Amino acid sequence: MIRYTSTRVALALVAVLALPVASYAQVKVIISGGFTAAYKELLPEFEHSTGMRVETTSGGSVGTGPNTVGNQLRRGVPADVVILAREGLKELIAEKRIVAGTDVDLARSIIGMNVRAGAARPDISTVEAFKQALLRAKSVAMSSSTSGVYLTTTLFPKLGIAKEMEGKISFAGAAAVGKGEAEIGLQQVSELLPIAGADFVGPIPAEIQYVTTYAAAVVAGSKQIDASKKLIAVLSSEHAAAAIKKSGMEPNVSK
Repeated sequence: MIRYTSTRVALALVAVLALPVASYAQVKVIISGGFTAAYKELLPEFEHSTGMRVETTSGGSVGTGPNTVGNQLRRGVPADVVILAREGLKELIAEKRIVAGTDVDLARSIIGMNVRAGAARPDISTVEAFKQALLRAKSVAMSSSTSGVYLTTTLFPKLGIAKEMEGKISFAGAAAVGKGEAEIGLQQVSELLPIAGADFVGPIPAEIQYVTTYAAAVVAGSKQIDASKKLIAVLSSEHAAAAIKKSGMEPNVSK
């Protein structure tokens, strides 16, 4: 459990947790990978402090697969809260699948690279060095969601290497690097850091970086609106900032 000496932060958390809600409430959450590490650290304290139970499942922020957060909601998978990249949340807001005014930004995440543990770490300090590292790699694993979409549809064409990358890309996620199934992984830093069997190389160069904002919102039709708002308030509070930073993201702390 993360402890804070700041009286202001402590009082803010107490105020959030004091919001009225039935102690037996159960909140169903669908979350995408980028915010998962911070969420897992914060959730036990939230459940213990409130007496509420939270059921969590996962899904990609964007994409055409059946298990993206959006496509789960579209086919009727029950949920009270969704946590995903803004790109995906905008679509859900436009479709009126979100309770108006409940969306809150939580954190900002950038793309990084990993390699198999103990392997040589390529130089990616400049755009050209990064480009050459990709061209030399025999296999590159990435997500099929937000970061993967940016890399394949925007960055690789911009670098002039889209054709060269086609045969070496796997959308199994950067965890494949830790399993020895890919040489290089490219994904959100917050998703790279927990991967066993892999070393974090660093973020890709700032000039070609893509910043993803993760946000939470209450799903339209939820029967646990008060409890859902309470969970989102904790995840976006100053109290959550340390866990968010530890996971490799920058918090978007509510004022």
